[in-house]
Order: sequence, then C-alpha cells, then structure tokens
Amino acid sequence: MNYFAHGRDFVDNPYFLAGTCVPDWLGVVDRKVRARAVAAARFVDDVDPRLAAVARGIVQHHHDDRWFHQTQAFVELSLELTLALRDALDDRQGMRPSFLGHILVEILLDAELIAEQPEKLAAYYAALASLDIAAVGQAVNRIATRPTDELGPLVERFAQVRFLYDYADNGKLLMRLNQVMRRVRLAQLPAEMLLLLPAFRQKVRHRREELLTESEKGK
Repeated sequence: MNYFAHGRDFVDNPYFLAGTCVPDWLGVVDRKVRARAVAAARFVDDVDPRLAAVARGIVQHHHDDRWFHQTQAFVELSLELTLALRDALDDRQGMRPSFLGHILVEILLDAELIAEQPEKLAAYYAALASLDIAAVGQAVNRIATRPTDELGPLVERFAQVRFLYDYADNGKLLMRLNQVMRRVRLAQLPAEMLLLLPAFRQKVRHRREELLTESEKGK
C-alpha cells in the first residue's frame, strides 16, 4: 500500500495517521533505520497518547502491507505491469521493471482512491499539518532500531509539497516516479512511459475491490 491507502481512514487521528507513514518516511531518510511492528507494539498502550498513537499507526502499516501484498490481485497486477514495462523499456536484466511494477500498483491505487474522495486527501494533509513534528520524531526514536534526526524535515516537506495530488496527472506522476528512481539509484524513465500509464490506471481500477479486500490468508 501507499500513503493514502494506509492513512485515509485515520484523518481524524493525526498521530495515528503519521504512524502509518513512518515506515515509508524512514525508507526515504535512512533505509537502515526501521520501525518494526514488534517494536511498535510495545508502545501501543503508552501513557503518552501521541507515542501510543504513532505506535498503533506503525503496527497498522505493517498489518496492511502484510495482507495487501498477499492478495491475488496485487501479485498478478505487479507481474503484469512488470512484464509490460520490461518490453516497453527494453530492460530484461535491470531492476526497474519489477520495482516499478510493484510501486505502480500501489501508487495507482492511491490515485483511484483520491479521485473517489478528494476531500479526504485535503483532510489527510490538514491532519499532517496539525502535528507537533518534534513529538513525532521523539516517538519514532523510541520505537526505531536507531535514532535519526532527519525525520522532522522530511515530514515538514511531505506536508508542504503534497505530491499525492500529482498522482492524477500522468506527466506529474512521471516526474515523481523519476524522483523515486534517482533516490534508489536506478535509471530515469523515458517519456514513453506516458503511453503506458493510461492502460495501467485502467488495470488497477478494474481490480480495485480485490486489492482492498483482506483475505483470510492475510489476517
């Protein structure tokens, strides 16, 4: 799952919402710092309500990812997009197609959910803007495998830039994808990607309900 799918139902609980973002935020600032569910679970009933809420959000994130990545729809769509990208990019050895196939299913599902409830995205960002960012950083440093002082600036940028709005536009989405590619040190995507995105959106839209249905296997 991506940011909005993880957090859309928690816009009335900003610190829980922040917790659903934390594992992905840490992946951006320092991939060696992890906020694992087992560590977060120790704090879900903490006397500090903000720490407890962040911890519960982290646990929720890992729960969601566990069942989501096991759905038949996610497995099949990721493979389908990977194969299409491999042919279109003429990239049969590199990581780009499989990496992109995975993240595009998640991103395009976010785009679909945002299109259905644009007011929820406004509430999502309003909730993040209300956070005491220092308190979020302190909570994460209690939970994570090691402390980091880089989370605060990222959270502030995340709330200001509002890049989730860009998922609706193929040109802006390609720009955001290339930012991700630079961060993970993979080759930039060509403009030809714009020809693929409309069909990819349709495929994800067609299987929306399956992607959002937790199976008994994932529980």
